[in-house]
Amino acid sequence: MPSVLRTPWARFAGAAALAAVLSLGAHGAAAGPLATHWAPSWTAAPQPLWQGDFVLPTNVPFQFNRQTLRQVARVSIGGPRLRVEISNEFGTTPLRIGAASVARHREGSAVEAGSERPLRFGGRGEVVLAPGTRAVSDPVDLPVPALGRVAVSLYLPQPTAPSTFHWDAHQTAYVAEGDQTAAARLPANATTLGTRVFLSALMVESPTPPKTVVALGDSLTDGNGSTPDADRRWPDALAERLSGRGVAVLNAGISGGRLLKPGMGLSALARVQRDVLGQPGVRAMVVMLGTNDIGWPGGPFAPQEPPMTAEAMIDGLRQLIAQAHAHNVRIVGGTIAPNENALQGTPIEGHHSPSKDRVRQTVNRWIREGGEFDAVVDFDALLRDPARPSRLLPAYDSGDHLHPGDTGAKAMAQAIDLDALLGERVSQP
Repeated sequence: MPSVLRTPWARFAGAAALAAVLSLGAHGAAAGPLATHWAPSWTAAPQPLWQGDFVLPTNVPFQFNRQTLRQVARVSIGGPRLRVEISNEFGTTPLRIGAASVARHREGSAVEAGSERPLRFGGRGEVVLAPGTRAVSDPVDLPVPALGRVAVSLYLPQPTAPSTFHWDAHQTAYVAEGDQTAAARLPANATTLGTRVFLSALMVESPTPPKTVVALGDSLTDGNGSTPDADRRWPDALAERLSGRGVAVLNAGISGGRLLKPGMGLSALARVQRDVLGQPGVRAMVVMLGTNDIGWPGGPFAPQEPPMTAEAMIDGLRQLIAQAHAHNVRIVGGTIAPNENALQGTPIEGHHSPSKDRVRQTVNRWIREGGEFDAVVDFDALLRDPARPSRLLPAYDSGDHLHPGDTGAKAMAQAIDLDALLGERVSQP
């Protein structure tokens, strides 16, 4: 029988381990730093700029130059220290950040006095991101409570195209001239944006390994239809239910997002590894996709595309399930909400037709009855009008007949069974 300790190094390691055990027995627990972990607490899925012939504008300027961009985000779980992630994923040239800071947010462009912290990257105040890369800041001593808001300020010292952005922030961002990263409030002449630019994630320090849930979807998940600057998207409401348990909820929704093909961003099948399965501590994902896959073809968004089929949608959802299970992640299927009269009277109407609705109902029937998801949340049954099931219930309708408003979004979060989501017995706040 071969010896376990065959080399001098192995004999040394074994002796050292034995000495450590004896020392612990004689003197109690060994002194040393406590193990800590970095948990994702907020994300915004990066999107590339689209061409000018697309039906919707990008709503960002051609470039920033010697300007500070201040962006506000609400974390889902809190911690004593924070890290910020910046993305140049879709950039074709290096992204130079001349200075950056983070602070607890107060209101508008103002931050809480005394909470401003400069960001460092490898000990330096300036960072250059190569095309296609991300940068994570050094840890910052800035206690942030669960569901607390922070403001991240980025100074862009040279002409910089907003090549990596998130179109539907549903949160006001502020742009001011010069390096204002240390300013408690930006000048009165600061301009505003409804998008996010370059900011992609916030992480907090945690004494325990992270537990993460990710919502993967389109504009209904991204928050379109909810009140801006109020954190009333359905993943926000889910975060409120889970924050007391230390479970982070990340919103990986993209307005105009699709399951099978690129839309206003990568397809869900192309980005699920980046936005969901690559997140530290991911336990479960909630998927609500199909509105744009079914609704775009033949309309203003995709006039040349052939109609979507239920078979193609089901095949795509099966692939998401396979990828989730290959990573030991639970996957909850959300049925597709009704949308009769969606965007009616606007230049971008066309999501709904009787034939498109038949496809939606076929996919929903498979989600409910197929038994392939780990659990199902029936958003369709929740949101539809019993008097006319092809449309949203007026009480839940934001007014555009496509997106739920605040009341509908809260109801969506409440409809998720936390036991089924996490695969464990939890209280149901």
